[in-house]
Amino acid sequence: MLQAWLRGELQAQVSLDLGLTSVVVGLDSQGVCLPGGGVLPWEAIEEIAGVENCCFTLRDGAWNRIQVFSEKTGRLYSLMPTASAPTLLVSGIPMHRIKDTDPYHDTLEKIRAIKPLVGRVLDTATGLGYTAIQAAKTAEHVTTIELDEAALEVARQNPWSQELFDHPRITQVCGDSFDVVAKLDSNSFTRVIHDPPAFSLAGDLYSAEFYEHLFRVMRHNGRIFHYVGDPESKSGKGITAGVMRRLQQVGFREVRRAPRAFGVVAVK
Repeated sequence: MLQAWLRGELQAQVSLDLGLTSVVVGLDSQGVCLPGGGVLPWEAIEEIAGVENCCFTLRDGAWNRIQVFSEKTGRLYSLMPTASAPTLLVSGIPMHRIKDTDPYHDTLEKIRAIKPLVGRVLDTATGLGYTAIQAAKTAEHVTTIELDEAALEVARQNPWSQELFDHPRITQVCGDSFDVVAKLDSNSFTRVIHDPPAFSLAGDLYSAEFYEHLFRVMRHNGRIFHYVGDPESKSGKGITAGVMRRLQQVGFREVRRAPRAFGVVAVK
């Protein structure tokens, strides 16, 4: 919009929902004339353009960063734009792969690793809800668990996450996955997508005790995808080896790496 105005143009085709759709907006000396009325002043446009790692909302003439501080965990959650779907930053750490890919295609690789996603699916870490939304396209039902309501508040402001809140086959549960899974019924799920935060943030979700809970709630021949991060990195090699060993110890079989998805796949 700034570039179009500097070129002397009076209109620009832009996206106001992070790339999902595009609209034509008017440009004048006051700022950007938005569809349906209202003007976003050039002051706001310049501020937004100068911030590369956060998205903004516009409500009642005020523009604000999409970020929420959690009193529960002491972490700052914010929405970071990419060339495709935005990612969730947790205390500055992106929750999706953004190097040589984007959050949308990162999600598709995780889904492909244990396709077809059928029956009842358990998603252990909601985040922005991308895996739950994709799983719900083919699954009978998806149960997704999120530790922090602050993350869900960011998701509510993300255009790419809206199906998480209105899809009839998605059930949200707010709580610690370790505790929630321990209370779920046995033999309930045909697929599990376990995409926990980094080991340094949630080490208990990489433990043999938690894997035992996952094993119990899965049906015979059910498949699990476990995200572990870059398997070729120095820390990733060790984490991957430990994950595979513990999955086997609790009874999973056919445990193998899924390098395209930066994870591990196993069968009950």
